[in-house]
Amino acid sequence: MGSLGFAAVPAAPDSIRQRLARRTLELIDVPSVSRGEQRLAAHVLEALRAGGVTCRDAGDTCVLAGATQRSSRPLVLLAGHLDTVPEQGNLPGAIVDDRVVGLGAADMKGADAVMIELALALAGRQTAVDVGFVFFGREELAFTESALSPLLAREPGLAEADLAIVMEPTANALQLGCLGNLNATWTFRGRAGHSARPWLADNAIHRAAAGIGALAQIEHVEHRFGGLTYTEVVSVTTIAGGVAQNVVPDRVVAQLNYRFPPGRSAPEAEAQVRAWCEPYGSLEITGIAPSGRVVEGNPLVEALRAAGAGAVAAKQAWTPVAEFGLVGVDALNFGPGDPAYAHRGDEEISVDALATSFAVLERFVCG
Repeated sequence: MGSLGFAAVPAAPDSIRQRLARRTLELIDVPSVSRGEQRLAAHVLEALRAGGVTCRDAGDTCVLAGATQRSSRPLVLLAGHLDTVPEQGNLPGAIVDDRVVGLGAADMKGADAVMIELALALAGRQTAVDVGFVFFGREELAFTESALSPLLAREPGLAEADLAIVMEPTANALQLGCLGNLNATWTFRGRAGHSARPWLADNAIHRAAAGIGALAQIEHVEHRFGGLTYTEVVSVTTIAGGVAQNVVPDRVVAQLNYRFPPGRSAPEAEAQVRAWCEPYGSLEITGIAPSGRVVEGNPLVEALRAAGAGAVAAKQAWTPVAEFGLVGVDALNFGPGDPAYAHRGDEEISVDALATSFAVLERFVCG
């Protein structure tokens, strides 16, 4: 037996494809909208224990299994969040032909199922690396609410990992790094008045139009890291204002989202947005999630590619790769879910994708 701490369990009589599909459906049917993951965390813990896997409740909706600190061999962590976005009429789930449909299928209960089944399958087997499994909650909320960063602080052994594979939906491609994510409230202030005498007022909507129009002229900017392209973008995502048809409004509020590339710090991102916005209105930063550094020169990444992972691409979104990066752990994104189905009412994942992800990771950890 390797040093993973797994106990031997008998092989299941059905195929891995069937087990992955059933496990995904089982996880979907345990509701776990953000801040309501406790029941699913307990369910995952019980499933691992029932299979003889060394695991423990790590507190605050987190479950750890396998290796949780480095030995004489490289340590690889597989990480998956347990929470989902709110239900959109997509519970309970179902297996339809070769697809599992339902809330969280793609993002990311299919990946959680792969992690559980891989932990069970590694029982009693020699592996090329030590493997740890990290399940955590509240990823779908603001970065400051994630259960992962506090877990990394409580469990310093995890920061010794040589690579963390965050199993966000990538359709089994390797996606490196991630964009930073800044949210802000942009307030435009004027002076209210009668719409019959607008020269006596100061129209906040007109002020907003000028500011938002200027922001809309800012072009997308491409940044290259390690041969990959990350696109810097800024968008106004909501706007609200006005009192009545005969009132010139004195206040308009817009919400803004800015995605910034690896290599740009959170303070730099904030300064950039303020330079764009504050000539037109006041800006309140409501949240900043840091960008994730791009892994370069890590031989384990090449080993994962050799095991059959898909083409390497940039991650044009934010993921917990950034949280691992903050504690010095090389991390990348690789998971079976198709990003096109994430957060949709018709969310689904193919059994082929689940099986491919499982096979790639099994080859990778077993060398």
